This record gives sequence, C-alpha cells and structure tokens, in this order.
Amino acid sequence: MLAQDAVNSGDTAWVLVCAGLVLFMTPGLAVFYGGMVRTRNVLAMLQQNMVALGVVSLTWVLVGYTIAFGDDAGTGLFGNLELFGLNDLRVPPAPHLHVVTGQVTIPTLAFVAYQMMFAVITPALVTGATAGRLKFAGWVAFLAIWSIVVYAPVAHWLWHPDGWLARFGTQDWAGGMVVHASAGAAVLGTLLVVGRRRGWPRTASPPNSIPLTILGAGILWFGWFGFNGGDGLQANGLAAQALINTHLAAAAGMLVWLVAERLKDGHSTVVGGVSGAVAGLATVTPAAGYVNTLSAIAIGAIAGIVCHFALRLKYLLRLDDALDVLAVHFVGGMLGSLLVGFFGDSGVNPLGKDGLLFGGGGSLLWHQIVGVVAVVAFSFVLSWAIAAAVQAVLGLRAPADEQDNLDHAQQDADAYHLGGVAGLNGTGAPQRRREPGRERGAERPARPAQNARLVTATVNPTLLPTTRELRDALVGAGATSIVLFDATVSTAEPTARSLPRGYWQDQDLVGRARVEVVVEREAVSAVLDVLGRYGAERSECFVQDVQLATDVR
Repeated sequence: MLAQDAVNSGDTAWVLVCAGLVLFMTPGLAVFYGGMVRTRNVLAMLQQNMVALGVVSLTWVLVGYTIAFGDDAGTGLFGNLELFGLNDLRVPPAPHLHVVTGQVTIPTLAFVAYQMMFAVITPALVTGATAGRLKFAGWVAFLAIWSIVVYAPVAHWLWHPDGWLARFGTQDWAGGMVVHASAGAAVLGTLLVVGRRRGWPRTASPPNSIPLTILGAGILWFGWFGFNGGDGLQANGLAAQALINTHLAAAAGMLVWLVAERLKDGHSTVVGGVSGAVAGLATVTPAAGYVNTLSAIAIGAIAGIVCHFALRLKYLLRLDDALDVLAVHFVGGMLGSLLVGFFGDSGVNPLGKDGLLFGGGGSLLWHQIVGVVAVVAFSFVLSWAIAAAVQAVLGLRAPADEQDNLDHAQQDADAYHLGGVAGLNGTGAPQRRREPGRERGAERPARPAQNARLVTATVNPTLLPTTRELRDALVGAGATSIVLFDATVSTAEPTARSLPRGYWQDQDLVGRARVEVVVEREAVSAVLDVLGRYGAERSECFVQDVQLATDVR
C-alpha cells in the first residue's frame, strides 16, 4: 500500500474529471428515458433517475464503499465494515485489476467519488424497463437496498483484488458485469413483481420528445469517456486507448444498427442510431482497457447487430421492458464481457490476458462465462426478493388508475403546457412596432354578422398554414369570427404510427384541429371551400343558425 504523499496531481485531476463525467451521465440517462415515455409520465421518469443521486450517494458513503472496497472479510464475497461512513481513510485504495503499474497515485477520496458515480447510475438503468409503473416511495426503498445488497458485493467480487471473481481471473474493465449485467438481471427480477402496463403488448407507448432522447444520448456518449477512460486511475496511454475504444465502438454500433434497421424496417432513424451507439458503448465497457482499436470496432459492430435483434427478447420472455433495457444494456453487458474472452490483448494492458483470437486459448473465455453466470444469477434472485419485499411493505407498483398520468398522481404537475394549436406557426418580425393604442388581439376579422351561421369543421393540422394565412383566407371568404382549438376524432381505418426502434401502433383516434367560424349565410359556401383545402370533408362539417349575444334582450 502506498503512502498518501505519493499522490500524482495529473492522475488525480483526470480521475476527478472522470467522476464528474460519470455523474453527468445520470441526468443524461434521465433525459434519454424521459423523451421516450408518454407526455404524462415525463416528470416521474426524470425524478426516478435523479433521486438516485441523492439516495445511492448516501448509501455508498455510509456502507456501500466499505462492502465493495474495504479489506476482504475472508470469503471473497464482500469487504468488512471497518470503513463505515468513510472512517479511517488514511491510505490510497489497494491496487486492483485496472491499474497498469500496480501503484495507485490518487487520494482515496478521489477513488471513492469516482466509484460512487458508478453506484449511482447502475440501478437507475432499471427505470427504463419499468417506465410508467413505479411508485416513488417504493422505488426509493428499492434503490437504497439494492445499492447495498446487490451492487456493492458484485463490485467487490470483480474490482477488489481479493474478490472471488477477481482471484478466479474474470475481467471487467468498467462494468459490463458490475453495471450492465447486474442492472439487466435486476430488470428481470423487478419486472416479475411490477408486471406489465395496461394493454401491453397490444398498445404501444409513443415517445413524447425524440429530440430530448437524442440530447440524452449525446450526454451519455460524452460521459462514457469518463466511465471507461478513468478506470485505470491514471492519466496515461491506457486511458487514451480506453477512451478511443469507447468512441469507436459507439460509432460502429451506430452505423451497423442503422444498416440493420434499414434492411429490416425500410428506414434508418435517429433513435435507432443512438440506440446502436449506446449498445456499442455498453458492450465495449468491460473490454475498453483490455483490447486494441480494431477489436473495439469489431465489438461495437457486433453489438449493433446483436442488440438490434435482441429487441424481440422482451416478447419472447413476455416481459414489458418499456424502453428496451434488456436488449441494449443486459445483452450488451453480457455480450461484451464474453467478447473479452475472444479479443483480450495483453499487449494493450499488461494486467490483461490474451483471448481466444490472440493465442490465449479458452481460459479467459471460461473465466468470463463463470463471471457472467454468477453475477446474473445473484442479481436476479436478490433483485426479485427485494422488489417483492418492497411491494409487500410499501408498494413498488403504482396503482393502475395512476399509471397513465404519474406526473399528476405523484407530482401534481405537467411537463408540457403546449397543444397542437399553440404550436402552429404565427407571423411576426424582430422589433416590430405596434401603433399606439393597438394591442395584440384587439383587431377583429370583420364587422359582426347580421344573418349569422356557425360553421364547424375539423381540419388536418399538418395541412394548416401559419395562423395569419389561415385567418386571412377565412376572413377573405367572409368569416366574422374564428375559433381554433385541439380535437381528437375517430377514423374509419386505424392509422399506423411509427415508434422508435422499429415499433409501431394503430391509432383509432387521431389529432385534428377544430375550427368554428361565424359567417353570414351568403358566405357559408366560400368558408367551406377554404376549410376543404385543409382536410375538412363537407359530409363532416356542420352549419347552424346562431344568435349573437349582442342580439339578446
């Protein structure tokens, strides 16, 4: 063990920066998931992810760190409790599998902070699978217990030099097993308890904001440089190798997914692209510091095709994995851990081993298989037990009548306050001056109608021009009053709507804009002609006699 005065400022600065990058991944994950859920469940999804920063940070400092990285209790299964509450941190962490030279040159607290961010984001991955079904109090309890009972022991097995899998020879650079496989197995156990959403799989859940999802994916990609780049705990060539391996695997995963999507569904989508990138990132995670550049590209490409076709896994297992955590993270984490056994290269990292393709035989692959099976089995069984216990005591599954609008039920708030009509293009110009005394909305289309008729129709919002052009066309046809608002109408034939990752849904009710126009009797036909240009069928329009309020005595 090194003395504390052996600290290297460059290594310390790099690890602290990487800790910040990994922390940034948690809000990135929240945004990534938040964009893919229904409009009325956005805030609940954001909160379920962000609360992990509060809950798991505290459990990690109090007891998680000592279980994961305290001196082994003698069985290789967990550390002792001597470092409870970070007590007696006088020396740097012990050298472990990720360190090139066998020396640790960073303060212990830097190591604690860096590893804390891994502990935070791992259980947050589960929220993507359980979207729309979690009761907040139960989820907080699950987070706290899981981070101590499941995550910390698995981290000890693989990342402590005396962990039983570490001694056995299993390698996991940055969390293919510790993070992704364990979280994926937790998804399996948790879904058995919380069950399916109402109507699944017959009804699909459209994303509320694909741009929000893309932003989240970008944050995850950026943060992954710290996720994989800092695990050697040194600012050196191996850190650079891990970083470029991370980026290239994501790039390969993205492109292969796009090609597979094009061949299978007839189009390549932006959500498919970032899904492939995240699959590549998750899959290269256990290998980033143990393989060369070409191997990282191959791993990303394999991830792109395997994880893409693993999207069907949830239907085979009959598990309602809402946002495909099983396909991307669970399959990706296990796949990458096994691929270390093929692509491991001791020339990249002297502490690594040669895999099957580099003359090392099947020994490393066997060690990886044992590690994957052990971690998945352990996490699955305990995650199911924790979820079942929380469900029995506090309730983990949200009541059925709340699941379609968790934001109102849990937060009494809405994420968005814009409708389709409010989103129509308007007219205007920078610094436009208004005449004195002329306020917005003061101008009326025309004089009040004398022999009034009310024309009501529904039009297709996608065909509408700007509000000014629509107003001018109706006024030109003789309208004296115009009201426009959102509406939903039934269709004779269901409309197929594409969803991310090759899914689709039939919609029996579609969005339309409802227009009410007051017009003199002679101009009714002209108004109907204008509305017809925007999708209004005459057989579905109504014309009624009306009495203006000014005529009421």
